[in-house]
Amino acid sequence: MHIVQVGMEYDVLKENNKIANSNYRLLKKHDIRTIELMGSIGSGKTALIIKLAERLRKKGLRICAIAGDVTGEDDQRRMKESGLDAVNCNTGHECHLDANLVKKSLDSMDLDRYDVIFIENVGNLVCPADFPLGADYRVVVISTTEGDDMVRKHHDIFLHSDVAILNKIDISDAVGVDPEIIKEDYKRLTGGLKSMYTCSVKTEDGIDELVSVLGL
Repeated sequence: MHIVQVGMEYDVLKENNKIANSNYRLLKKHDIRTIELMGSIGSGKTALIIKLAERLRKKGLRICAIAGDVTGEDDQRRMKESGLDAVNCNTGHECHLDANLVKKSLDSMDLDRYDVIFIENVGNLVCPADFPLGADYRVVVISTTEGDDMVRKHHDIFLHSDVAILNKIDISDAVGVDPEIIKEDYKRLTGGLKSMYTCSVKTEDGIDELVSVLGL
């Protein structure tokens, strides 16, 4: 029975990767830059997408977002209220987006209208790691309010992402968290091959650097 379960899991991941590759090719065909954001509930993914989109619209870029969540339309509503085009994508009982759900969202969009698409994954630091969606960059967002042990507790999500962002840096003292501990843990985990970037959506510190880092 255990062998069958492993085989089924392999087939699911293999099929997901196949669709993710198809998503990537479709997005490249339309010359769209795509950024996936992963992170816990409350890490600031939605607010960061809104802030980045504001910067990019000022540069004349056309932006859309896919708001992924288990249920509800709260994130999509916030995005739309900010002036950002957004598509809602509920997973039902699943704790992550998969490539097929993203494909369905892309199929519902006029891709010729956009230059950049943000994909906000479900608030979770475990499940999304194994399911690439076809984006150019996989970004994991954590915040100082989550404690200084996030990297030590969640290796996979950091190893399966291209960029790591530490948000809410402006309140690190108030919550008793030393950002340098988190950054040092990340450096050890990645062998110093990747950098963790810090920002504050509230004060906008670090936002311009992120635009550059993400190639936007």
